[in-house]
Amino acid sequence: MLVHDCWASYFSCDKCRHGLCGAHLLREPAFIFESSSCRWARLMKKLLCEARHGVNTSETRTLSEAEYLAIRKRFRTILTRGVGELPEIPKRKKGQRGRIANSDARKLHARLKKHENAVLRFIHDRDVSFTNNAGERGLRMAKVKMKVSGCFRIRVYAECWCRISSYLQSMAAMGYNPLVAIQIALAGRAADMVQ
Repeated sequence: MLVHDCWASYFSCDKCRHGLCGAHLLREPAFIFESSSCRWARLMKKLLCEARHGVNTSETRTLSEAEYLAIRKRFRTILTRGVGELPEIPKRKKGQRGRIANSDARKLHARLKKHENAVLRFIHDRDVSFTNNAGERGLRMAKVKMKVSGCFRIRVYAECWCRISSYLQSMAAMGYNPLVAIQIALAGRAADMVQ
């Protein structure tokens, strides 16, 4: 399972199921509604928020098949009605080369239509979260490390850093202060704590 922000190269991975990050999907319609007053974008944001709320309040962390089908129908209706609100594609000027730039509203509309299953996957698959925020938080310290000191000189150092970082994140998730987690590791009880 791969939850991401719809970067095209992620879809080259055929071996995994894709889900699109809801946090990214909520920001884009809000921007489009504010910048171009496309009503469909506001309705799409509202639909995604309602679906997220339904999943979060459900005991099974998924919605029933009937609820999923109802949301999918609303999703498609919003996109169908939204076609009329999309800005016109500019005409190609004489001598102009390359692709004609599309508006942000058209690009989002096309992306939602193309990746409908990935957008709505969080509704019926309990392994898919609405956002990929937890994954991004997990990678944040590695990115900070790369920005501060560049890179690791050899693979062994990178593996050690990842192992230590993973241990500290696991202990933090269990409610341990990083200092206490380090003391536990130095006392040789780290493996017992993680299990």
